[in-house]
Amino acid sequence: MSLYDIPLRTLSGEAASLADYRGRVLLIVNVASRCGLTPQYEGLERLQKRYQDQGFTVLGFPCNQFMEQEPGTPEEIATFCSATYGVTFPLFEKTDVNGEQRHPLYAELARTPDGGGEAGDVQWNFEKFLVDAEGAVAGRFRPRTEPESEEIVSAIEARLPG
Repeated sequence: MSLYDIPLRTLSGEAASLADYRGRVLLIVNVASRCGLTPQYEGLERLQKRYQDQGFTVLGFPCNQFMEQEPGTPEEIATFCSATYGVTFPLFEKTDVNGEQRHPLYAELARTPDGGGEAGDVQWNFEKFLVDAEGAVAGRFRPRTEPESEEIVSAIEARLPG
C-alpha cells in the first residue's frame, strides 16, 4: 500500500490523504501539547516557514498515547498550537501511533528503521518520519532529535524537489 492511499482526517474532521501533498517532502510528527518536548513545535514551525516554498511540509498528528499528554479536543489543540507556537502547518485528527488501534499510516511508518537500524513502535511524542517527494519513507528520527538538528535539516535539503 502506498502512503498516498491511506485515508486521513484533518483536525477539523475533513477527509484527507497524503496524496494531497504528492510531490512535496514531508516531515510527519506525532505531537502533543503537554509534553516536555512540546517546545519542538517552534523548530517544526521554523522548518515549515524556511522550506515551504521549496516543496516541503510538516504534518502534525496529535497523539494522546504517551501519558495522556494530548487530552484536548480538536478545537483546544488547534487553539493551543496557533496561539502558543504560531503553528501554520497542517494538523490531523488525534492518532494512535502504537498498539492495536494504531493508525494504518503509522503501521507503515513504524516499519522504517531509525539511524541505528531499529524499527518498530514509536518511542514517544515528537518522533519524526521524513517522506520524500515520491511518497517513500526516507528517514526516521527519534523524539529527542531536535527538528532543526543538522541530521534532519541535511536530510530535508537532500530531498527537496528541483
